[in-house]
Amino acid sequence: MQILFRKNTNLIAFCLLINALFYLAKSQTCILNYSAVTTGAQQTEKYLPLLKGKRVAVLTNISGTIGKTSIVDTLLSLKIKVVKVFGPEHGFRGNTEAGDKVANDKDIKTGLPIISLYGNNKRPSQEQLKDVDVVLFDIQDVGVRFYTYISTMCYAMEACAEMKKEFVVLDRPNPNGFYIDGPVMENKYMGFLGLHKVPVVYGLTIGEYAIMANKEGWLKKKIKCKLKVIPLLNYKRTCSYQLPVPPSPNLPTIQSILLYPSLGLFEGTKASVGRGTDLPFQVVGITKPIQGTYTFMPTASLVSNNPKHKGLICYGLNLSENVYLSQHPSKIEIKWLIQLAELDGGNDFFDKNFNYHCGNDTLVKQIYLKQSEVAIRKSWQKSIDQYKKIRSKYLLYPDF
Repeated sequence: MQILFRKNTNLIAFCLLINALFYLAKSQTCILNYSAVTTGAQQTEKYLPLLKGKRVAVLTNISGTIGKTSIVDTLLSLKIKVVKVFGPEHGFRGNTEAGDKVANDKDIKTGLPIISLYGNNKRPSQEQLKDVDVVLFDIQDVGVRFYTYISTMCYAMEACAEMKKEFVVLDRPNPNGFYIDGPVMENKYMGFLGLHKVPVVYGLTIGEYAIMANKEGWLKKKIKCKLKVIPLLNYKRTCSYQLPVPPSPNLPTIQSILLYPSLGLFEGTKASVGRGTDLPFQVVGITKPIQGTYTFMPTASLVSNNPKHKGLICYGLNLSENVYLSQHPSKIEIKWLIQLAELDGGNDFFDKNFNYHCGNDTLVKQIYLKQSEVAIRKSWQKSIDQYKKIRSKYLLYPDF
């Protein structure tokens, strides 16, 4: 009996060890090199036939590359008739700070006209599309609703639908595509920071999002775009990807990209998210002195000309090596938002832009009422479940 008990104990211990190792392996962040996936842009044989003999406008930025070569330069070398470039927030070559004016210009390298789709001109006009047959979209997204590239894409799709122009999306992996979380956008706050009823983290590639917006009738007046998506090869939705080019100036690292869904919400608060430091979107702080906290000082830089709290000491959190990054993130960490709001202690911690980032005016009230994180998350769940049913119809790749 004693021997049998010892054997059973060993068996139980072995099973617990296996379960622990399985859980640990499952929780570790899977980060793949970009070379593990074949992007839509790399598959020229699939989209060149859609472009040959046509006048092409390319909607892209610094992330739209094949290897180290811009998609625009590649198309020109392949004798495709590119007539103009549309540049989103941060411009075509990617050197403009978030929120700054992006001016129309001429590309020094190619001589092509660059038309800004930011500021007052967020969608191509009829005049700008008059000499175009097809718009090719190639931009690296990060899978967060208030990251404005999906809005730029949808506005361009609407314009193409109205003008009966073709629209081709070269798909790219979503580095935050392995979970879904956050409040779903409400009608009252729809705009450039969120056009549709999707959560903050929506779990789709940009190509899948384009199909969903088109087929769900989410484009203006439910108009349908003549859309073609060139899918990825070997894409694993359960993994993040080490991007070869920063998708925007203040998201320079995989840490900043993984933290962006959580720290991006601070853009609508009194807090600095580290613009003007070596750790943008990896630190967060307020100017109110808080004993024992991490400190940093934003200064003007090439990618942040006038960062929030420039020249002032900020007190808060350094999240660049947080355990959140060594495990697979499965949720937006609103605890940091709650923590900084409490440390600030004022009733003006959130500004008018917060609700547009968040998608509702409920979260601010919940935080000021000191509701628990569990209660706050529960209030999102019904809308998230409804979104998941819609999303499931448009998946091009195996789900997580």
